Amino acid sequence: MAEFQVNKTFAEINEKIKQGRAVVVTAEEMIDITREHGAVEAARKIDVVTTGTFGIMCSSGAFLNFGHSNPRMKAQKVYLNGVEAYAGLAAVDVYIGATQVKEDDPLNKVFPGRFRYGGGHVIEDLVAGREVQLQAISYGTDCYPRRSYERTMTLKDFPDAVLLNPRNAYQNYNCAVNFSKKTIYTYMGMIRPECSNANFSTAGQLSPLLNDPLYKTIGMGTRIFLGGGVGYVIGAGTQHNPGVRRSENGVVMGGAGTLAVKGDLKGMSSRFLRGASLTGYGCSLNVGIGIPIPILNEEMAQFTAVSDAEISVPVVDYGNDYPNMAGGPLAYVTYAQLKSGTITFDGREVVTAPLSSYSAALEIATILKEWIQSGQFLLGEAQETLPSVPFAGFPNLAKS
Repeated sequence: MAEFQVNKTFAEINEKIKQGRAVVVTAEEMIDITREHGAVEAARKIDVVTTGTFGIMCSSGAFLNFGHSNPRMKAQKVYLNGVEAYAGLAAVDVYIGATQVKEDDPLNKVFPGRFRYGGGHVIEDLVAGREVQLQAISYGTDCYPRRSYERTMTLKDFPDAVLLNPRNAYQNYNCAVNFSKKTIYTYMGMIRPECSNANFSTAGQLSPLLNDPLYKTIGMGTRIFLGGGVGYVIGAGTQHNPGVRRSENGVVMGGAGTLAVKGDLKGMSSRFLRGASLTGYGCSLNVGIGIPIPILNEEMAQFTAVSDAEISVPVVDYGNDYPNMAGGPLAYVTYAQLKSGTITFDGREVVTAPLSSYSAALEIATILKEWIQSGQFLLGEAQETLPSVPFAGFPNLAKS
């Protein structure tokens, strides 16, 4: 076990937050601070580093309770603005998934397989205060005799509304190219043939799990910025895979970690929850997430100082190799290269484009920083850590 020169606790940092004495910076700011002062001194100076990410997160949705009618009914099928919500729960509880599409979407009638409106748009409409049309049908029972129900509702009309996302905030992700002869339409956007463009996602140096690569401070119970409001990590997300190849600084070189998160939808904002429509793929939801990382020691200072130039991304041929990935990635590039607008790959200069918004991620990290500085947001200590992997540690930091 490493012996650190700086040792803080969540309780100590929270006390400083309450007193207005905590020093909080964004992950972007932390890079220069650590470079200038070194990890040990940065750990002494800084108490919390805020992170952020904003992008398409398909494994998202909301639990909604639409309240009992008179007489009562047990919903069998439920639609919100024509988008089906799963009703195989209690009488008036439903779950609407971000990627569920509107069955009679007019765009799909003209261009089969293309959709303009889906579950993510329903969630955005609700959070924005817009009306949605609820339609419910049932087979009827003695205790729930009603067979149909329609109502125009806004978010405040739902007794309960909880955003609950099984897989968000991928730690890292692919850079998508296409070496086939035809344009393909994917969840990574439109990828033109013969490696004519390269799409990528994730906020790089601001991304939450890239700043805590071994999940030493993030776990079940971590309080987070979620969709413009306050939410919580409720555990590892689906497909959480910490065993992905890592660089010497502990940063993963592929997807790796994911988070399951939840929060009160009524406290969120359509600024940070936006429906998305991807040509030829379907619908989804853009989700904004920000996670504060306590600087407990110099190791956490070093982790949160990671820069785009130090984070590698696998280049994957979605035209030929995906989804089997039998041959592995074609190469690795850095976020610094991707964010420059072009990468040099396979002897050619390829134009790059992000699916996530770095400016929105920085806005989230900045808002979270302000919340903590004002004393209105305390850190939530993880009650259970996420599955992780061993790490030898940084050679320039003291060890026992």
